[in-house]
Amino acid sequence: METGQQEQFAEIDKLRDELLTNIKCDVEPPKQLDSREVLTRIENVILGMVATLSKDEAPVLVLPSRSDWANVSFDSAVGLQMIAGSSVTTVRSDCPLSVKKFAQIFKILSIIYKLVQSNSYATKRDIYYNDTQLFGYQRAVDCIVDDISCMLQVPRRTLHVLATSKGFLCGDLSYLEGDGSRVNCLSSSAAVLVSSNVAGIKNIVSSAKFVLIVEKDATFQRLIDDDFCSKLCPCIMITGKGFPDVNSRLMVRKLWDTLQIPIFALVDADPHGIEIMCIYKYGSVAMSFEAHSLTVPSVRWMGLLPSDLQRLRVPQDMLIPLTQRDESKLHSLLRRPYLASQPSWQKEMDLMRQNKVKAEIQSLSAIGPDFLSKVYLPNKLRYGGWI
Repeated sequence: METGQQEQFAEIDKLRDELLTNIKCDVEPPKQLDSREVLTRIENVILGMVATLSKDEAPVLVLPSRSDWANVSFDSAVGLQMIAGSSVTTVRSDCPLSVKKFAQIFKILSIIYKLVQSNSYATKRDIYYNDTQLFGYQRAVDCIVDDISCMLQVPRRTLHVLATSKGFLCGDLSYLEGDGSRVNCLSSSAAVLVSSNVAGIKNIVSSAKFVLIVEKDATFQRLIDDDFCSKLCPCIMITGKGFPDVNSRLMVRKLWDTLQIPIFALVDADPHGIEIMCIYKYGSVAMSFEAHSLTVPSVRWMGLLPSDLQRLRVPQDMLIPLTQRDESKLHSLLRRPYLASQPSWQKEMDLMRQNKVKAEIQSLSAIGPDFLSKVYLPNKLRYGGWI
């Protein structure tokens, strides 16, 4: 390798060594469940309903609350994870307000049971079209599948229910899909859709030095047009196109587990972008029961940093005043448990709050049309400009 390339990679290699040294070996991922165990757990729910009916009582389903911060704890090695003895919500079969949801849950449980039993798969969209009149809208199915996964304490993938992906991948990466087909991101002329069955991916091959999570599709496409992945150094880029879907988060975690290379986040310098980065890194309250397969605490904030706006003298007309909603979100983020372990992040967020402005990644184009791919990112990577 040439001296220039060695210098370019020096900080990245140093970060990788640091990350590998700090990996906590005592964090045990949940054991993998076989189909028989999943079926048993569903059967136990049904038997509980039968036992209640035999007493001439109305069946009740008990679901852990997936929206309560009191139900999660923070572990720097795992992120946000649901704690035992969490508060619950009850779905009664004899209450007019919840009888429809009770029927929806029961219906989806029966569909899942058949899928697991026959070793077949269905998308959440397939389930919705199984009985559109009962479900009413797709969102109802999406929430209930996650509720069932949480109630049974099994990863969603073991329920044999898949979600359509919205994220895209590109760069130095190839792998085998669960159906045996080979995906080669390097040979593809366009970005590759993230698999809807990330758990089935195997034989990952890559010589990438790092993974770059890009918040917005527009920025992702611009970096592809600038041939960023091959011109600078071998890398992998992924975008969840805004708020990430579960498959994009699973894929980032899969890449970390397999390649164990640095992962950087490139997001807007605004509260929404910071929250998206936090979801990749620490997870969300709603999916905290699957933290071990969805979070990557090693993620580093590459940019756009609020301090970059001053340092690079981003033109004033590219800066956007913070709205009241932005300030509220920023205040909420600063109170989250994981921020206590990130003083450098707090400093950047305090700067944003003081200056009362935000900016999109695209604001860098005001400095130069290819400033992002040819100056900003190369310098960040060369000199370790992440936090």
